[in-house]
Amino acid sequence: MASNLPPRSASSASRRQTANSRAYAPYQQGMPRAEGLGSVSLGEIERQTRIDRNQRAQKRYVRYIRRIGIVLACLAVLVGAGVALYFSPAFTIEEVSVQGADHLTSQDMAALASIEPGATLLNVDTGAIEQSVLRDAWVEQVQVRREFPAKLVIDVTERSIAAIVQVPENEAKVVQDWAIASDGMWLMAIPAQDSELGQTLSPQIYEDAARVLTITDVPYGITPEIGTLCTDENVNNALAIIEGLSPEFAAEVKTVSATDAASTLLVLNNGVEIAFGEADYIDEKEQICQKIMEDNEGKVAYINVRVVDRPTWRAV
Repeated sequence: MASNLPPRSASSASRRQTANSRAYAPYQQGMPRAEGLGSVSLGEIERQTRIDRNQRAQKRYVRYIRRIGIVLACLAVLVGAGVALYFSPAFTIEEVSVQGADHLTSQDMAALASIEPGATLLNVDTGAIEQSVLRDAWVEQVQVRREFPAKLVIDVTERSIAAIVQVPENEAKVVQDWAIASDGMWLMAIPAQDSELGQTLSPQIYEDAARVLTITDVPYGITPEIGTLCTDENVNNALAIIEGLSPEFAAEVKTVSATDAASTLLVLNNGVEIAFGEADYIDEKEQICQKIMEDNEGKVAYINVRVVDRPTWRAV
């Protein structure tokens, strides 16, 4: 079939060849040529790429080393300044404040804390001070903190006296009053307040001793030691009863006879005796005693609640 398209001319083909040459010209300009070749060698490109990559990596490494050097130099300056400050007299402790110590005198705390003269807030060993203060039986918890520029604060949480235990001594010929805490910690033997030793103690000790009840009739042979826990079952049973009573009822108890756990006897301020027995069903036993005394006000002399479901009482 005959074509209606006009025949291609030589000039048209020549123009297209010229245009293609121009289109590829930018890609050819500036590219390295191998000796005697009209195109780029693949090996030359790879070699040049490796060289560029190595140069960039070397520059990054140099920058990294410089940064590390700067950081180390700064750290050295800071460490040097810190060491110099640590051993300098700056922040010398000028005041020691003790808070919460009612049963320990300032002399007691000074001896326990044992802070070296010239110590500073930077070089003082607060952990060692805390461990030293905790050696005293009165101290339950302690925290030492710094208050710049020159103050050291010792916060003390003390144990409180739960009862005074009359401990028989010298073949039970005499008794010695011992303060005991609610957790069974023996706090101290309490001397007469007008004695030479008593004059050196905190007045708070004697105020608390007069306020709490007394545990009496303790069997001979108990050997309390300051800072140790009581191991006598009779005394511990009496303490458990005291701790289990309501504060209102406990305030009415004058003495607790602790001959043995099963026959523990409470004596109230109004003279009523309560055979309480072992430290079980404490709430129920207290409620029974309260009920009997309320229903028979002024008539009760003795109540027995050792067996909680079979209580008895006796009139005056």
